[in-house]
Amino acid sequence: MTENTAPEMTREAWLRRAVDVFRPRFVEVGMPLPEKLHVSVGFGFGTKAESKNILGQCWAGRASDDGVNHLFISPEVAETSKVLAVLLHELIHAADDCVSGHKDKFADVATKFGFEGSLLTLNPSETLAAEMVALAETLGDYPHGALSAATRMRTGEPEPEVPAADPGVPAAPRGRISSGPATQTTRMLRLSCKAEGCTCEGYAVRTSAKWIAKGLPYCPAGTQMTEG
Repeated sequence: MTENTAPEMTREAWLRRAVDVFRPRFVEVGMPLPEKLHVSVGFGFGTKAESKNILGQCWAGRASDDGVNHLFISPEVAETSKVLAVLLHELIHAADDCVSGHKDKFADVATKFGFEGSLLTLNPSETLAAEMVALAETLGDYPHGALSAATRMRTGEPEPEVPAADPGVPAAPRGRISSGPATQTTRMLRLSCKAEGCTCEGYAVRTSAKWIAKGLPYCPAGTQMTEG
């Protein structure tokens, strides 16, 4: 006979529990949450999203084939109370179906819940932050390890040094850390021809600072190019 053990709590199951805890708050302010929501972990989508610190994102129901809002919490976030604050922010968008952006109904409800300052970023008041800490103790730790490598790639921080392995212990694997596109290690600078009346009509190229240091190139019409 084997001993019965409780199944491991997934991130998504934990987030759904948190959503259920938040539901009464939305009823109290007269903007109830949709009965069905997709809540998961994932990166924000948008222009150059890989270089932005997007903590969470909500998609309107009309954006999905099943008509259900999709909410994502960034895999870079792991602190339980912060995850709850991000989730609450995104749930306000879901309750409004993203109609108001960060203004009007969204701003009204966010302020009632205790967010302050710029609503484009996560700014919980001291009271709301304390509530999230208390709720975190009730729900238990968020079962997630922060994807810290993504943060380092976004901010340009160096990889941490790996201590030498003990004799007989295989060294940690090195190299690529994701299956996505390779990180661009050289910043390409834009050069263009700004000479008024030049027949090249604003010819532009990109190159690295290494080659710019050796000399600025010329456009097809023979005019020296400049940065920008």
